[in-house]
Amino acid sequence: MDGELIIRPVELAVFFILALVALGLEVWALVDCARHKSAAFEATGKRTKTFWLALTGGATLIGVISLFSSGGIFGTLGLFGLAAVVAASVYLADVRPAVKDAGRGGSRKTGPYGGW
Repeated sequence: MDGELIIRPVELAVFFILALVALGLEVWALVDCARHKSAAFEATGKRTKTFWLALTGGATLIGVISLFSSGGIFGTLGLFGLAAVVAASVYLADVRPAVKDAGRGGSRKTGPYGGW
């Protein structure tokens, strides 16, 4: 039995699952960015809401194209797909916590590990 007949479908399934997870991350970043007020972005000094909407929107578009391309996340748009995941991850790890806290007006009764 030819090994490629077994390995190729498994490889495609793994790449499809990775592309699906990446797309979920990118959509989460886009939706979260859209629901915050633009004043919160300016108050934190994390660029503008328009910039982050364009970046996460572009990442989501690349994620959709990458998901439906023939090779999945590492297919024809491999480097762009990776850049899209990095852009969404930067938003979620750095910008989202700052904007979320600024949107609440900041909490004065919080320490480094949560509320007092």
